[in-house]
Amino acid sequence: MLIDGLAAIVTGGASGLGGATAAMLARAGARVTIFDLNADLGQAHAKAIGGRSIALDVADEPAVEAALDQAESWHGKARILVNCAGIGAPEKIIDRNGNAMSLAHFSKILTVNLAGSFNVLSKFAARIHDADALGEERGVIVNTASVAAYDGQIGQAAYAASKGGIVGMTLPIAREFARHGIRVMTIAPGIFWTPQLATLPQEALDSLGRQVPFPNRLGQPEEFAALVEHIIGNPMLNGEVIRLDGAIRMAAK
Repeated sequence: MLIDGLAAIVTGGASGLGGATAAMLARAGARVTIFDLNADLGQAHAKAIGGRSIALDVADEPAVEAALDQAESWHGKARILVNCAGIGAPEKIIDRNGNAMSLAHFSKILTVNLAGSFNVLSKFAARIHDADALGEERGVIVNTASVAAYDGQIGQAAYAASKGGIVGMTLPIAREFARHGIRVMTIAPGIFWTPQLATLPQEALDSLGRQVPFPNRLGQPEEFAALVEHIIGNPMLNGEVIRLDGAIRMAAK
């Protein structure tokens, strides 16, 4: 699928992996709408790339429906969706005082990361399943998992479960959407530079980077975006999860 001229939606597109992806799509000629909880960052990044932004919670069904309506009124029917929105505050199941993690904490991470991704992709796909085909296909969905889905560390039970769910739903959704000409792919990034990591001291960042076999550094958001670009352009990529991690395998902690 050629990106130029298409409408695209990027959740979590205000910064980090989503921000780099939104910028890449805009440079490639897409009409980009950012869905992000942070209204100020979303508007600023959208202005910088010549796109639009809508502040919303990806797990809010009416808000997502309304946002898709608004994006379509601006740019036409979107054919590209990249789900990057997510949260991941670490927490042990049993804390140092012997207290169990609250179900609310566990549920919130699954709601945003897993249910939120499903919420947007299902409504996106419903809008294009009977649209005119663009060559062989009608659309492309790229979800974001994590190497934590495979190598979850201590304190990542909720996050790993949410990302494991994204991995697990990739193939069945791709199989279902095949009849509609909609591809579904997932990227599982390793340790990438993000605004959250940017708050750490340089020594800590260097230490994280040294854990990556090669290249021996943190991944850059632009490298994630480059893979998204290739997935969109290569019609044989479907129903698969790609680890983008420099060969890292996470230790227990």
